[in-house]
Amino acid sequence: MRIVVLGNGMVGSRFAQEAALRVHDAEVTVLGKEDCAPYNRVLLSSVVAGKTHEAAIALEAPEVPCLQVRQGVHAVAIDREARTVTGSDGATYPYDRLVLATGSAARIPQIQHVAGPDALVPGVSVLKDLADARGIVQGLSRTRRAVVLGAGVLGLEVATGLASRGVAVTLVHHADRLMERQLGSVASQIATGSLNRLGITVHTQSSVSRVIERRGRISAVQLSDGSELLTDLLVMCAGTIPETALARRAGLPCERGVLVGEDLASPADPDVFAIGDCAQPPEGGTGLVAQGWDQAARLVDAWAGTTTARPHGDDAEHDITNVVRVKSPGLEVVTMGLSGKFDHGERELRAVRISDPAVGRFVEVVVSHGILVGATVVGDKVTATELSALYTRMLPVPTDPAHLIVRPIPGAAPARRSAAELEPEDTVCQCNGVSKGRICEAIADGCSSLEDVSRATRASTGCGDCKPLVKELIGTQVGAKAATDKIPALAGTGEKA
Repeated sequence: MRIVVLGNGMVGSRFAQEAALRVHDAEVTVLGKEDCAPYNRVLLSSVVAGKTHEAAIALEAPEVPCLQVRQGVHAVAIDREARTVTGSDGATYPYDRLVLATGSAARIPQIQHVAGPDALVPGVSVLKDLADARGIVQGLSRTRRAVVLGAGVLGLEVATGLASRGVAVTLVHHADRLMERQLGSVASQIATGSLNRLGITVHTQSSVSRVIERRGRISAVQLSDGSELLTDLLVMCAGTIPETALARRAGLPCERGVLVGEDLASPADPDVFAIGDCAQPPEGGTGLVAQGWDQAARLVDAWAGTTTARPHGDDAEHDITNVVRVKSPGLEVVTMGLSGKFDHGERELRAVRISDPAVGRFVEVVVSHGILVGATVVGDKVTATELSALYTRMLPVPTDPAHLIVRPIPGAAPARRSAAELEPEDTVCQCNGVSKGRICEAIADGCSSLEDVSRATRASTGCGDCKPLVKELIGTQVGAKAATDKIPALAGTGEKA
């Protein structure tokens, strides 16, 4: 079966590798616009912050005989009748099944003197790919002041990352609170206080209306109230737009994204599928890589004739991939499920919260029928990790939800437990759902480094927060294995002393 995948990003590359390994008689061809191997886009803000070198965000790209990747080649046309794709290299790629994983593009707001993504004034940037990150980092030597437009997850990460490098940062956001899709007003106020303590100035209910140039570079921006801010850099983090142009030209139904059904196939063509940011499934797109990876796994399962266990509760709306994390120096924000301004509707929900602005902490938990269905955590990494484990594993919670906040959570792995104290079923990598037991199996099979374990299990290839714990497990398990191997066998027996 000839499978053509359009897009070699985090979702497209994951799907292509799994399909090549698991789908019978699959011949997989991937067209990737960027002239490089796939990398972890989630960590681009860490590259800007100087916390991560760009070489460290490269994703494992194993060589599989039936997988061919065309780097630097993108699709320019789809002929559904002939079942072919025309590439920018002029070649024609025939397919039996076509998978769109074209991702999304940075949204460029209407700003005077900002024409579009391909005509940005020097000093004006988005952060969507590695080239953007490199450009921002290379310009830091002449950047004393920066304006970040947009206070979603990416905007917060970019703002705190630049501030950690000594740049005076102003954060401008159109809504009345930060991360308005996830945070309520109180949580936003506490997060704003944390940003202020980092030296970041925050303007809400505001926008950039004009870029002011001097000598061919940005020198200032004008805000919607007419005031001006001197700046050497403007980073626009104003959301994304699904890449649907190719699908639209091919006559595939699109709204915000490429419309697909539960089976991820287009309603207009059963042999064309869409996954990741470009797709619009019945439940809607979250823009989170976890959703795209889940879609990739489901599609491979369907074609390989296998099934992957995916936890579901009585409430079909409980999406275990809906965990949002801000990865930034000096600011901890994690939300999951029902968070911020949620609608009770007909559901029996109980919500308990702690608000402590003096120390920059806010915790809210939402429980339904004995299960954690939502949480918001600001400034408390330990509690965030514990609640994430409860939410993604759908474990029962105490009768009184207050116990989730005021004492250790029964049944969850506390964030500060050592690797040795974790149970085999405890989740180590939340992004990929990798347990301690799975990592230990990989180590027993010969994996002895973080790279080996990541390659075998995909642990630590998401946000990267679990790397210290994975390394601790490797050190503990490899050391124990080496010690066991050195124990001499008792004479006359096959047993060790």
